[in-house]
Amino acid sequence: MRSGKQSGRDVLTRSVRGQARRVGLGAALGCVHQLGEALVPVLIGVVIDQAVAGQDAGRLALWLVVLAVMYVALSWSFRLGARAGERGAEEAAHTLRLAIVRRVLDARGGAEEGRLPGELANVATEDAKRVGAVNMALMSGIWAVAGITASAVWLLLTSVPLGLIVLLGTPVLLWLGHLLSKPLERRSEAEQDRAAHASGVAADLVAGLRVLKGLGAQQAAVERYRRTSRASLAATLRAARAESWQTGLVLALTGGFIALIALVGGRLALDGSLTLGQLVSAVGLALFLLGPLETFAWVNAELAQGRASAARVAEVLAAQPAVVGGQDPVPAPVRGELRLRGVRLGGPDGVDLDLTAGRLTGIAVTDPASAEALLRCLARETDPESGSVELDGVPLTRLDPAGLRAAVLVAAHDAVLFDGSLAANVTPEAGAEARSGPAEIAEADGAENGEADGEAGGAADLRTERAMAAAHADEVARSLPHGAATGVGEGGRSLSGGQRQRVLLARALRAGPPVLVVHDPTTAVDAVTEARIAEGLRKIRRGRTTVVVTNSPALLAVADRVVLLDGGRVGAEGTHAELVQADATYRTAVLA
Repeated sequence: MRSGKQSGRDVLTRSVRGQARRVGLGAALGCVHQLGEALVPVLIGVVIDQAVAGQDAGRLALWLVVLAVMYVALSWSFRLGARAGERGAEEAAHTLRLAIVRRVLDARGGAEEGRLPGELANVATEDAKRVGAVNMALMSGIWAVAGITASAVWLLLTSVPLGLIVLLGTPVLLWLGHLLSKPLERRSEAEQDRAAHASGVAADLVAGLRVLKGLGAQQAAVERYRRTSRASLAATLRAARAESWQTGLVLALTGGFIALIALVGGRLALDGSLTLGQLVSAVGLALFLLGPLETFAWVNAELAQGRASAARVAEVLAAQPAVVGGQDPVPAPVRGELRLRGVRLGGPDGVDLDLTAGRLTGIAVTDPASAEALLRCLARETDPESGSVELDGVPLTRLDPAGLRAAVLVAAHDAVLFDGSLAANVTPEAGAEARSGPAEIAEADGAENGEADGEAGGAADLRTERAMAAAHADEVARSLPHGAATGVGEGGRSLSGGQRQRVLLARALRAGPPVLVVHDPTTAVDAVTEARIAEGLRKIRRGRTTVVVTNSPALLAVADRVVLLDGGRVGAEGTHAELVQADATYRTAVLA
């Protein structure tokens, strides 16, 4: 789904239309089931009038066989209809989840703006599920209409007053149920908003747990989550109270409606307008109507929650892109020459900078905000307020964002490791290994014929070995119980800060893009290892454009050229040694 103007109604409409065949099949089978259910009390009345009252054993046996066949038919029609409806609901939710994920992963960005990751996860799971459930609710509503219609027709044929009560009373009940569902819809949307925010806060706190422990801020974090959780609980309780009031009132109205039908039927039987069998059928149908009418109450609640969730899904799908997508393909082959002209965005204030193709360039900054803004521009996560950024003479705004990201890889300082093995995080082809369970890992660990741990993890190809060695991530693999096949945990939490940085750098180097931009890749690494990584980086990237945004002397020392951004502008250029000797600002930024 493309971003644009979308509403919750659009989301619901597409969800239902996409499952029209399954919903139609389920509704048809469900109507057969409801017609069978409605016929059961009618047949029982016929049995009483024709067989029991007349004491005809043959007719009694015949009608009992008919009832048995009827029960078999309505039982199987319900099973198959419910299966089709549930399949439609699950398929609709799955399709919607895929659409949400596609929008979140869209190269133009924007879907995550103002939302925590946990909030997006809640929209893609709970909200998508509620929207998908609307298909089952609509199918059940059609079942209920069929059951009520069949009952009303028979009651009209038997007694016009009874039939009119059903035909006129049912629309009134439906209208009242719709009115009573409005507060539930509003409170359900608030409940989902609060639940999504609580999920986002929880994910944020867990991701930063080590930092919180280091700062001794665990108690403050607990208090923050406690407040958020209490607000979510309060919203959930308000929604639950609204649902209970709505359900209770609808059931009370339904009970009164059924009692009215039974009362009128009883009076008609007393004055001789109905036979004993017809009275039994009328009372049986009145009791049967309780089911369809309760279904309507449930359908109203499901639709209210579905509309609220659809509105939240529509907000994500219709989120404005962070950048306007270009259409031109990236020039081939990519030389890797980057040029910034008059770039203004946050920290940078009219930056003019040429990054020569095939060279290793270091960029030091006096203001971290300048580094962050520069990286966002080069990754085209945002466009500069003024000025332009070009790749091989072509403005980035003209290039397809997905193709550009493949040509220019910006490895952020705070990039994330995925839950899986170290090999799976470095090498995309090792994804299958990442899904291996403990049994497979144990088997790999005990394999004979001298197989290495790295081979068991699927990381033995030459490109991966070179990248791991350059980033000194091979040392990390050797220190783990199962080598590269060892799981690193969600976000790489089983690794130290320095180990995570080396794995992240190995992943970027393994990708081997024409242009690689890395940001502070060694801040948590000791000085000796940092110097080795710097040499490895220079060697593996020789002849390809590489930009290192850092104030690390070890990394800047191996750069062909170093640029100092001071006050949002280019303050000095030269080699690391030249700038250390000649520029006091550079010395302060890098050596202080």
